[in-house]
Amino acid sequence: MLDLADDQAAGLRRLFRRSPPAVVAVYSAGRYAEANLLRLVHRLASGGRPVTVLDECSGPLTGFTDARVDLENHDLLHALDGRVPLTLIRQRLPGDVVRIPVALAAPLFDYLDDQRRQRLIDLLSEVHRQACYVLVRAADAQLATALSWAAPRRVLVAEASGPGATGAFTVIKSLAAAGAATLHVTVARARNREDARAFFLQLQTLVRNHVGLPLAWMGEIERDDPGGELAQPATGASARDGEQAFLRRLQGWQGNSKWIGTSDR
Repeated sequence: MLDLADDQAAGLRRLFRRSPPAVVAVYSAGRYAEANLLRLVHRLASGGRPVTVLDECSGPLTGFTDARVDLENHDLLHALDGRVPLTLIRQRLPGDVVRIPVALAAPLFDYLDDQRRQRLIDLLSEVHRQACYVLVRAADAQLATALSWAAPRRVLVAEASGPGATGAFTVIKSLAAAGAATLHVTVARARNREDARAFFLQLQTLVRNHVGLPLAWMGEIERDDPGGELAQPATGASARDGEQAFLRRLQGWQGNSKWIGTSDR
């Protein structure tokens, strides 16, 4: 059973949270890509900062299964007609983390009629009100869905390893081809801070020489607070701009859109 005291405390934190959530599309590369992404999720959720993961990948994310999670095959798409309430789709996990499967809803956004599309946007707006961070776990960097495209910011979790470097470069090339303006990089599993920084600088040089997509250093998952950078609005922007930009972009999604001209940080 859920711990009612913890659940009430989480509800109070959400009630009195003044800042809207940061909305971020996340990618992960390396031998332990899923575990590294989970580490980012739980680091963001530390200190009572609720995180919601909009998971575009089919099947449960390794480590997201829990005895208290409803494992029925529900997706956000099933809530559009009101027969399945959002409460049954939310998978509440330890550490103030919620997973919402969107493997069906994300790619089918293009094919929804205006009424169902607006209903999906309204559901996402409701999700916003209950989180400090909304992470869109993108299924494919090469093919942007409406949700991953609309996120104002992108973060790559790059493992400090050979497979991590190769996978990170592949993701970066795909995002650059789609027109992404910039990409934040946080490093996982480095032996120390010096190795993490050296790994990032080598990746940055490789990308600068062959791709041209600017990379922004976001520190290490293990030794830095990944939420510090993401909690800051863009220069000259209000705190709500990130959230509202996400919803506005969904409103204006035309299908097969690119990131060119968007205000990624």
